[in-house]
Amino acid sequence: MSLKKNKVIDLYAGAGGLSLGAARAGFTLAAAVEIDKHANETHRRNFPATCHLDQDIATLSAADILRQANIQDGELMGVIGGPPCQGFSSIGRRDPKDVRNKLFAHFMRIVAEAKPIFFLAENVPGIQDDKNIGMLEDAFQYVTDDYHCLQPIVVKASEYGAPTSRTRLFFIGLRKDVCQDPEAARALISAPAEIPAVTVAYALKGLPKRVRSDWQTEAQGVRAVEKLPESHYALRIQGLIPEGVGDLAAIAQFTKQQLVNGNMGTVHSEDVRKRYAALLPGKTDSISRSSRLEANGFCPTLRAGTGSDKGSYQAVRPIHPTIGRVITPREAARLQGFPDWFSLHRTKWHSFRQIGNSVSPIVAEIILKNIKNALNNDFCK
Repeated sequence: MSLKKNKVIDLYAGAGGLSLGAARAGFTLAAAVEIDKHANETHRRNFPATCHLDQDIATLSAADILRQANIQDGELMGVIGGPPCQGFSSIGRRDPKDVRNKLFAHFMRIVAEAKPIFFLAENVPGIQDDKNIGMLEDAFQYVTDDYHCLQPIVVKASEYGAPTSRTRLFFIGLRKDVCQDPEAARALISAPAEIPAVTVAYALKGLPKRVRSDWQTEAQGVRAVEKLPESHYALRIQGLIPEGVGDLAAIAQFTKQQLVNGNMGTVHSEDVRKRYAALLPGKTDSISRSSRLEANGFCPTLRAGTGSDKGSYQAVRPIHPTIGRVITPREAARLQGFPDWFSLHRTKWHSFRQIGNSVSPIVAEIILKNIKNALNNDFCK
């Protein structure tokens, strides 16, 4: 596969889980589209070399994006993204009339207009429910003429080296004039990761355990972390900074002083602390509905809560496996696979929302590397 550059566009970019995976897989993140101003703020901070479009995708054409990102003919390798999944999620209402469901079709429309070599769209397994079939058919009609649309790949993050059992679908398409054997390509892309499993205990190693409830501001949440024992996971949590990625101040703070942000506390009453401390691992508190993490297990799917347009509800947060409190944003980031040098949003609420809505960068890197390898194989030209 020969292109001038390996440029990709991230639609519905959020905080940048897919973006970071793409950068680590060797792609150049040319543009990111995200309408949520808080997620856009986090993405801009961590991807300063990328063109950011804080616009509604429904009002954008591919030509708009390519022009603003200065992407020339022959430079676009892929379009990636995670269209909002709340309308399909088993946790939500699964409302087929949810307006956010139409955003999946807009993703495919942009693909059809931009004509990248490949596309990757991430979503929840519930998107394949019977009542969503019509929506999926409408969306894929944009791309079926020009793309081999591979059978969706079911990805459980814990099987790819992330410490969470979060399970998602990846819809992948390869342009027909490039890929001659889509079945061989899918076999390569969906190959087992063969990476050691990472437990909650290992993922949280070296982070502050005693977190004060009055650590509420961004400055108060900046705390020292310890170096993780060497591993595939540790390298991705405390290293592998792609060129042009990362906030320079945050990177310097981490590399020189081992300081990271996001260690903010949560105020609990004495009764709540005692209740949480007494709760057995894996069990759910009957009042708050928070579940206690199992040190030797995986973190369940982190919930995102809602934005101001949907009532500003905070997500239920897991309880630390050994301390009677809910986890911090930085602990959530570790469990989702975000690096320590990655700068989280300055507030707890938006940090948790952005992490809960994200694709694990660890998963994204592997899937996107596999796509790149497939495109460089003999069955692609």
